[in-house]
Amino acid sequence: MGFFSISVVADIAVNDKAPAFELIDQNNELHRLSDYSGKWLVLYFYPKDDTPGCTKEACSFRDDIYKIRELKAEVIGVSTDDVESHAEFAEKYNLPFPLLADTDAIVAKSYGSAWKLGPYSLAKRHSFIINPEGKIAKIYRKVDPDKHSAEIIADLKTFQKSNTNGIN
Repeated sequence: MGFFSISVVADIAVNDKAPAFELIDQNNELHRLSDYSGKWLVLYFYPKDDTPGCTKEACSFRDDIYKIRELKAEVIGVSTDDVESHAEFAEKYNLPFPLLADTDAIVAKSYGSAWKLGPYSLAKRHSFIINPEGKIAKIYRKVDPDKHSAEIIADLKTFQKSNTNGIN
C-alpha cells in the first residue's frame, strides 16, 4: 500500500464564528480561543516544526511580532507536532508566540486545514485572521512563507482602518 493524501475540508467561511479550540503550547500552557476574545488573532497552521518553509514562516512572524502587536493582534501557530517538538523549535528560533500541539489534528480539521499522508495527519499551511468578536475575518488557503507575515500586517491594517472588524 502506497502513501496517499486526503484533504479534510471543513465548511468554514469569512464571517463564520471561529471554531473553538483548547490546546497546550510549547510551555505546557493551555490556550483557548476564548482567551483572545476582544483581540485580533492570527491563527496559522503549518505542517512540521523545523522544516524550511515552516521555519521561514515562523521566523517572519517572529521578526514582525512588534508590528503585529502594535495592531493589537496576537499570533498563534498550530501543527500536529507534540509539545516537545514545539519547545525545541521555539527555543532554536526564539519564537515569541505560542505553538499549539494539535497532535490528533482535531483543531486543524475544524478549520479545514488537515490532511493525511499515509498514516500521518498533518496541518496544511493555512492561516486565519479572527476578529475581536471571534469571527473569521480572512482565510488564507494559499500561503507563501516568504510574504505571508507582510500580507497579514497589511490586511490587519485594512480591517482596522475600515473599522469593519473584517466583517463584510
